[in-house]
Amino acid sequence: MSRGNRKKDFHSRKTKRYSKQDDLPSTMQDLAIRDETDEFKVNFPVAMWDLGHCDPKKCTGRKLARKGMIKTLRLQQRFNGIVLSPMGIKCISPLDKEIVERFGAAVVDCSWAKIEETPFEQMKTSNPRLLPFLVAANPINYGKPIKLSCVEALAALFYITGFQEEAEHYLSQFTWGDSFIHLNQELLDRYAACKDGEEVVMAQNAYLAECDEERNRRTLTPDIESSSESSEEDVEPT
Repeated sequence: MSRGNRKKDFHSRKTKRYSKQDDLPSTMQDLAIRDETDEFKVNFPVAMWDLGHCDPKKCTGRKLARKGMIKTLRLQQRFNGIVLSPMGIKCISPLDKEIVERFGAAVVDCSWAKIEETPFEQMKTSNPRLLPFLVAANPINYGKPIKLSCVEALAALFYITGFQEEAEHYLSQFTWGDSFIHLNQELLDRYAACKDGEEVVMAQNAYLAECDEERNRRTLTPDIESSSESSEEDVEPT
């Protein structure tokens, strides 16, 4: 299905209710998401550890929390789902879909300027994961690699693990949200087509190598053209 058709289909089914909600363990039901519009249901917990580093008016995690789309965890509180964290040694991949379905996904809401002092070791999880190379679309770090906001990190996790509708729904809460998928469409589709974390890393490295090759080609092209023009000027007419 094309992205355009997927979006159309997504909006036509916004009132979909997930019957599997009642199958979650009671502790997971407590964390399960109901957004304030009660139109779209996410059938797994979505959570964050909020370190209080960010401006509450600009923090995407805080906005999601106000809308009832994300739950706040305490330090030392365990989360059994996938957690995006620098403590991870594996990259997120489609292989993690079952864990997300069963136990959910979480992020760490902290400032990139204070990343070194963030107590990641106090955020308990058995499934820490790294995100592959992606470019931010949020107004603060637009166009910068890696420096994603909470909602962008969650959307990337959802998209790669096969929850594209959830990714679009979370991004739709922000006026700039569509730009994230637009900027990263090729990469997200590549990652979502991989088998596991190792393949995701390979796809990332291949993409970066392609970018370097293209950048080098563009850098060399003006010199080649200039050299060609000089040679033509030096040739005396016969």
